[in-house]
Amino acid sequence: MLELAILGFLYDCPLHGYELRKRITALTGHVRPVAESTLYPAIKRLEKAGLLARETQPGAVAAPRHVLSLTADGRSELHRRLAEPERGDITDENRWFTVLAFLRHLEDPDAQAAVLRRRLTFLQEPASFFYDGDRPLRAEELDDPFRQGILTIARATSRAELAWLRKTLASLG
Repeated sequence: MLELAILGFLYDCPLHGYELRKRITALTGHVRPVAESTLYPAIKRLEKAGLLARETQPGAVAAPRHVLSLTADGRSELHRRLAEPERGDITDENRWFTVLAFLRHLEDPDAQAAVLRRRLTFLQEPASFFYDGDRPLRAEELDDPFRQGILTIARATSRAELAWLRKTLASLG
């Protein structure tokens, strides 16, 4: 998820590490805050793989800044990751939001629709956070108001996302 976010934000424009961290934190920080000790090793891995380029620019007030940009291979890798997301990128809501944040960079509407259809299929599978054996439980079947709340909120969110997916898929053709 972190590497996808790095590639996605750098697709738009070159950024220095601090600005990149701010943008990633704004996207995922409430769930998975991005520490420097996590971000900079990921940047180095992507740079070593030839997906990022680093350019040193003079700082406006302080020391020089290292500005990161995507290479042609980095753009190709972003497109590959968006077109072929892992199952966890489809099923985990936070990872899904990262894919969704950059799906516009996958310019082929058919490829975008294929990714959205995978999410739609996943959301249509019967599921719950709570089970009676193998049977998913519905909010109305629980006595615990807090667990009812979890399922009620999840159902509303799922319905909204399903409606958006169907509408967006229809617009993509």
